[in-house]
This record gives sequence, structure tokens and C-alpha cells, in this order.
Amino acid sequence: MSLVIPDGYRPLFDLRETEGAIKYIKDLFQNGLAQTLNLTRVTAPLIVLNGTGINDHLSGVEQPVRFAVKNIGANAEIVQSLAKWKRLALGDYGFQHGEGLYTDMNALRPDEVLDNLHSIYVDQWDWERVISPEERCIPFLQSIVRRIYKVIVATERAVCARYGHVPGPYLPDEIHFVHSEDLEAMYPHLSPRERENAICKERGAVFVIGIGAPLADGQPHDQRAADYDDWITETGNGRKGLNGDILVWYPVLNCAFELSSMGIRVDTHSLAKQLEMKNEQFKREFYFHQRLLQGQLPLTIGGGIGQSRLCMFYLRKAHVGEVQASVWPAGTVQTCREKGVFLL
Repeated sequence: MSLVIPDGYRPLFDLRETEGAIKYIKDLFQNGLAQTLNLTRVTAPLIVLNGTGINDHLSGVEQPVRFAVKNIGANAEIVQSLAKWKRLALGDYGFQHGEGLYTDMNALRPDEVLDNLHSIYVDQWDWERVISPEERCIPFLQSIVRRIYKVIVATERAVCARYGHVPGPYLPDEIHFVHSEDLEAMYPHLSPRERENAICKERGAVFVIGIGAPLADGQPHDQRAADYDDWITETGNGRKGLNGDILVWYPVLNCAFELSSMGIRVDTHSLAKQLEMKNEQFKREFYFHQRLLQGQLPLTIGGGIGQSRLCMFYLRKAHVGEVQASVWPAGTVQTCREKGVFLL
């Protein structure tokens, strides 16, 4: 979406009040998430070595920040997410079935298009949990989504109770599940983003299943990397994919609002197939991919939950820069100031 500050919008909190509310939300939400999914907080890297396959290259076209490390004679990258690092950590730290980890993931995505919802600075709770072969299925994926969504709803209720001037709650008690292929059939003349808007406005909160494999029109609902989420495994009725996005309707901006991307991760079979589909077989030689293909890593489910996104939603902000410190085009800063909106 392009930059939009709705007419009549005024922040509900000043800058100092916003900072206090951000801390309250982050403390409350991460504790609830850790408890419901049995997660242990761990320390995570900001920097990984180039050529290991550990960094997330997103849809494959975004370029990470790279630099030479003089003292070790190697090139390094700022992470774009920790999707693969977390799986390595689960294996190396000895996590067992039903146990998991979460971390404060801070990343840079310099190719991101900047608007109300997107920044080059990304802050997420990245989480990952060990699963069994029998749990690589849609019912288990849905059970985890429901548990996460319950924490999202409980946090919104708590924020509205603590700060009585916050309108809402906005979220329904239950989240609606829909496959991307069914969504395409429901709205054949709309783009994927327009389909998300339509279903979220109707349902309030939606988990779109199956993101990455081509749909009937030959294009995926959205791009996904080949080496973390499993988007090719068949799940019945001709459907594919064991991943998805949590989306909610956001009245402040009148649009669907993504809070989390998550999924059951690739096994050796789906990794090989997805690398072939993306024409990325060369990645098989990377450190991460070798360990996975050799069966050295556990089966997992995981994802990222946007910290600034959640704070923005709970505090009814119009721009993500109201809840995170980043850099913005001069025109964006000026437009926001003219509307009485000050970015951190």
C-alpha cells in the first residue's frame, strides 16, 4: 500500500506514552506466547556468514546488507530473518519434541518498499518448535495457529482494559481458516492482496493456508523461499502447503493487516523439490542445507510475529514509524507531521 494518513486521524498516545505502552505490550505478549507454545528465550545473531545458507533470502530477489570482516577474512550479512538459524539452534541446543525457542529478531531488509506497514528495520518474535512426523499436517498447523491467536486476542483485551481510550476490541474470538486456492476461487477477479482485504473485512481474522505454490492462474498467492516453509506437500483435495499467514482486519487503515507468517518447515523431500522448482539446486551445498538433507536437524514448525506490527495494531497507530525507530523518506516525515503524526 502507498503512504496514507487517514483524514481525521490523531494519535491516541504522545511519544512518551507510546514508549511505555510498547513495553507493556511486549512484556505481556512474549510471556503469553512462551507459555502457550512451551518456548525458551534464547540469544540470536544479528550477523551471519555469507555462503552458509543460514540467512533468509526471502523471495530470492531481496539483497541483504553485506560487508567484509577484516579480522577473519570472510564476508558477513545482516540477517533478514532467522527462519533457518532457529532450526539449527533447536538441533544444536538439544531441544526435544514439544519444546521450542523464541528470540527477539532484529533484521534489515534494505530492498523493502516503505509505506504505512513496511520498514527496512524488522523486529519480530521469531519462534521455532520441535515436532514429530505425525504432526506435519494441517490439523496440527491449525492447532498452533489457534493457540497463537488466543494470545493475540488476550493481549488486545488487556490493552483495551488498561488504556480505556483505545477503541475496540477489534478482534473476533475465533480465527477463520481458508486455503489460498479456495480464496482464489472465491474472488477470481481480485489480486491476492485484494482477496485478503475482502476475506479479512468479512471475517475479522483469517489464516490463509498454502502460500508459495502456484495457484490455478499459475502464480502463487505470495512468494516464499524454498528452504524453510513447506509449501509443496499435498494435504488432500488437491491442496498443497503446510504454511500460511495470520491476517486481521484493521479499521484504522481499512485494510488487511498481516501479523505473522509461519508454517511447518521443509523435510528432506520437500526441500529438494522446492529447490528444484525455484531452480536453486546450488543451495544443496550450503551448510544449512547439507545438515538438513543429511537428517541432522529436527522436524519443526515456526514463524515470525511482528513486534512493531502488534504494537501498531493494539495502539491504533496509522504508521509503523509511530512505534519503531527507523529511517523514512523526507516526504513521508513531512506528510506525517502535517497530519500531526510524529515518527520515532
